[in-house]
Amino acid sequence: MGIVFDIHNNYFLNIRFEPKCFCGQNRKNYSNFERHLVMPDISLPSKLIFATHNENKTAEVRKLLPPQLRLFSLGDLGFYDEIPETGSTLEENARIKAYTIWMRTKISCFSDDTGLEVDALGGRPGVFSARFAGNSASSDENITKLLNEMSGAVSRKAWFRTIICLITKKGEFYFEGEIQGTIAHKKSGEMGFGYDSVFIPMGQEKSFAEFSLQEKNTVSHRAQAVHKLVDFLSDMD
Repeated sequence: MGIVFDIHNNYFLNIRFEPKCFCGQNRKNYSNFERHLVMPDISLPSKLIFATHNENKTAEVRKLLPPQLRLFSLGDLGFYDEIPETGSTLEENARIKAYTIWMRTKISCFSDDTGLEVDALGGRPGVFSARFAGNSASSDENITKLLNEMSGAVSRKAWFRTIICLITKKGEFYFEGEIQGTIAHKKSGEMGFGYDSVFIPMGQEKSFAEFSLQEKNTVSHRAQAVHKLVDFLSDMD
């Protein structure tokens, strides 16, 4: 199956996969990826791939980008495989995801990894935030485990930290955002995702899940990192 690029509408119409072999260390990290995403071999300076399947993240980031920069998620590209997050740090996981897609497309690509770090838990769940209650755990299950482990904790201090890894033909670049806050005793709010319903940003009286997307994008950890990314892209030749 071939790939068609509609240059007039500025959009990918089709994608094909080809076998690709990874060896050595790459084989260890990417053993689950035996298909190679093939994209058109042309310069795409106004296009950027966000290596995520999380459409909530994509919606947040898309709102922050300038309109002339087209953002493609993995779903937009028809790439539905899970990329294994085998790193021991947020930086490593962000790089693994970005590098996987960069190697298949050679188009500027970035990925993020975000962790909730809780003072009373010694910085946990951190890099394991998305799977705190198990590899297939839901957000509700992760929150339940978090609140159970914090039962009786004196300190409710916590912070969200986001690391973005951008890979372009010019190299690898990292951007960080962080927001301080506290963990509530129970969930509140219907917006957001992940731990948003129990995280109260410093200086606020409501959880992230009670923020509108516009409000959240003025203060959040991910917004901070994305703004740094956008500033960097704006300064590139």
